[in-house]
Amino acid sequence: MSFLEVTAFLWDGFLISLLIFGVTLLCGAPLGLPIAFCSMSRIKVVKAISKVVVWIVRGVPLMLQIFIIYYVPGLVFKVPLFSQVDRYFFINYGVADAGRITAVLIAFTINYACYFSEIYRGGIESISRGQYEAGYVLGLTKPQIFRKIILKQVIQRIVPPMSNEIITLIKDTALANCIVVCEIIKQANELAATKALVWPLFYTGVFYLMFVGILTILLGRLEKRLSYFRS
Repeated sequence: MSFLEVTAFLWDGFLISLLIFGVTLLCGAPLGLPIAFCSMSRIKVVKAISKVVVWIVRGVPLMLQIFIIYYVPGLVFKVPLFSQVDRYFFINYGVADAGRITAVLIAFTINYACYFSEIYRGGIESISRGQYEAGYVLGLTKPQIFRKIILKQVIQRIVPPMSNEIITLIKDTALANCIVVCEIIKQANELAATKALVWPLFYTGVFYLMFVGILTILLGRLEKRLSYFRS
């Protein structure tokens, strides 16, 4: 295979990696906020459940979580749910790996939502009580204080740790390979197995480096635009 053919073949896999990255970020980032509120709740039961869930999800390797999401429904309910989804979409629409990708997206979304929730919680709790008291003096309601005073400061404070998690996310998409999702690493392994080409496996690093470089520039600009909140 020529260099361009290998690049095109790996690009097909990288599109799957980008799909996992985009859907996880789009779903996991908003989901993390209600989880953070539950972790800060004054209702002890809600707070305890939220903290236990976050502790389990953060403590168990993401690869194992993917295995659990993909295989456990079949083991418990005797129904290979995601395999059936794979078969249905392939027969009716010619789309391969739909069930496997769905399982990966569920696992990634839950995992990253819990990580994001801790970042949100840390950002919210870092705001001093004086900010809230100033809002009350101005006659603002609690929702108004959070939306107009607290939220923008929280966003500025969580951008650096969120940036780290977002960059880690694109690299973690390689874990989808564990249930044979055809992301870029799986594509490179296929070339090694069928064409005896090892160099494409190292070449995948170029795709990651380029995308991480773009993310770094964009997130750096965002952090700079929010720098006026610094004291």
